[in-house]
Amino acid sequence: MDGLRIGEVARRAGVTVKAVRYYESLGLVVPERLANGYRSYGERDVRLVREIRALRALGIPVERTRPFLECLGAGRPHADDCPASLAGYREAIDELTGRIEELSARRSALISQLNTAAHRHSSAMEEDDHLSLPLNLPAPQDDGAARHLPGTAMPSLALAGTAGRTVRLDSLGPRRTVLYVYPLTGRPGTDLPEGWNTIPGARGCTAEACGFRDHFQELLEAGASRVYGLSGQDPAYQREVVERLRLPFDMLSDPGLGLARALRLPTFDVEGTTLYRRITLIVRNGVVEHAFYPIFPPDQHAGQVLSWLRAHPLRAEAAGPDGPEMISGGER
Repeated sequence: MDGLRIGEVARRAGVTVKAVRYYESLGLVVPERLANGYRSYGERDVRLVREIRALRALGIPVERTRPFLECLGAGRPHADDCPASLAGYREAIDELTGRIEELSARRSALISQLNTAAHRHSSAMEEDDHLSLPLNLPAPQDDGAARHLPGTAMPSLALAGTAGRTVRLDSLGPRRTVLYVYPLTGRPGTDLPEGWNTIPGARGCTAEACGFRDHFQELLEAGASRVYGLSGQDPAYQREVVERLRLPFDMLSDPGLGLARALRLPTFDVEGTTLYRRITLIVRNGVVEHAFYPIFPPDQHAGQVLSWLRAHPLRAEAAGPDGPEMISGGER
């Protein structure tokens, strides 16, 4: 069906009228001129516009689609059946490779800078009694409380983070998120609950956090896109921990233990308070991919997570760009 108006061409090709006019200005689409001066388009023009749109989606600029369109004009069934088209692909790939290398270098520099900043005052933490673990800590036993978790969808739960933003647990993106859950972090000079050292898996939250801090760069390089710590402590308490321990990642606050209810995570009671048992989730595409439970010793757990990530690398196509996980202002 020939004799199409520009609006019809745009609609059928999935672009705007302005885009079609731009393609005309470049000489990529050349409609027939009627006696009255109006443009008249045909099926060939629709196909050309669709081809330009498809090439743009691949990252090829409009101005460099001409070899592909000329290939169609030469009667080839596909726009990339010609040597010039293949050269266009290679040129685009080379440019993308250069951009990826540049971004990778910038990412590595940022990670290095973050790691340096996080450790700048680490010597001040050596006097923190909560970093040292007693030799006779009881090890937690596997009670099967995490066997149901792999393959479970994350709930639509928004939690306050120490960066001042709200994190949606069901929108963490396609890459891996390390979410380590723990009972509570102690403070220097503040007493822990009575009998804390005798409760299997209770002691060691500060040492665990420092382990994730010290392995943070390696975790990112091994495929984690982000690391979060999570407990039932309030946001102000969590912010103090981040500042005192110089953590390079956010801590999340779940005082209502909403994640425990949604995923049936293990908890325990002490002095009339319900706390999380120590557990770490690897989350990808909104689903729990792996659960570490029980965890012992806590000061070596970040290294255990790092070893797992290195032993289970993602294919390149599975580790694409992250989806949005933050909601500014703490609102959904």
